[in-house]
Amino acid sequence: MATFISTQLSIICAASIFAGATATAQEIPADYNAVLTTLAKKGDFKDGVLKVNIPRNDLRVTISKRPAPTPFGFGGWIAMTKGTDGDVLMGDLVLTEDEVNPVMSAVLDNGLDVTALHNHFFWEQPRVFYMHVHGSGTPSDLARRVKPALDLIDQSVTRAQPAATPPASSPALDAAALAKIVGHQGEQSGPVYKITIGRPDLDVREHGASINARMGLNTWAAFTGSDADAMVAGDVAMREDEVTAVLKALRGNGINVVAIHHHMTGVQPAVIFLHYFGSGPAAKLAGGVKAAVDVLGKPPVHASSGRAR
Repeated sequence: MATFISTQLSIICAASIFAGATATAQEIPADYNAVLTTLAKKGDFKDGVLKVNIPRNDLRVTISKRPAPTPFGFGGWIAMTKGTDGDVLMGDLVLTEDEVNPVMSAVLDNGLDVTALHNHFFWEQPRVFYMHVHGSGTPSDLARRVKPALDLIDQSVTRAQPAATPPASSPALDAAALAKIVGHQGEQSGPVYKITIGRPDLDVREHGASINARMGLNTWAAFTGSDADAMVAGDVAMREDEVTAVLKALRGNGINVVAIHHHMTGVQPAVIFLHYFGSGPAAKLAGGVKAAVDVLGKPPVHASSGRAR
């Protein structure tokens, strides 16, 4: 029975990711177009979610003195979706140490919530932190309330000296091989190949709004480098009873765990997120990610008996 459930979940997840990868952007509703105008930013609308990316292209991050491109894990975002009694906003803002508290004050002073603050990496320079924000209300009100925080980030981006654009080069990773190992297709963004996997088995809702992959309920793995010498970074969205098995899968494959925390508060079921980082041959790293992904969606197991509930 457990094998059947796990197989069914894999089929559902694969179908979900395939649909997400091939879906074209829907027409943006008028009230969400007004949000983009207020924020002076671009966004797209898919799966009922308006998403605005906030990449930190101004940051020149190294991990253990190795350059890490922006798509590797330094892109913030905010997203909105409609619930039964208003819209829900969630976001993840990428910040340097000196930006954390001014941005937090801008979020709190404008009636939004900060639901998490954490790291994604070890050994990175400059140090980078990730702040999860949340709010509910009308689209225009949410846009007005989040704009001061985004304006602070924009000011940092504007002040930064633009870096020279590196010459275009072909991706050095065999993306098809990575997708085959992990079992899910991804998307290429410059030198980074990123695989995103939803959790359609978890029905997480807030104010009647479905908190789906585009709202942040997802597992992802970003690969960069070469087949022989790659880096991987990512995030795993887990039920509470999946945490230990995922930890064992990652550590058993030599991948470093760098943070365990929540992103959202007040939701049921509770979801725990785990960030990881590893370096080495790309195929070996993908195998470690695959081992962690295979844990997800299996029935809870009693620690004493080893039997599924």
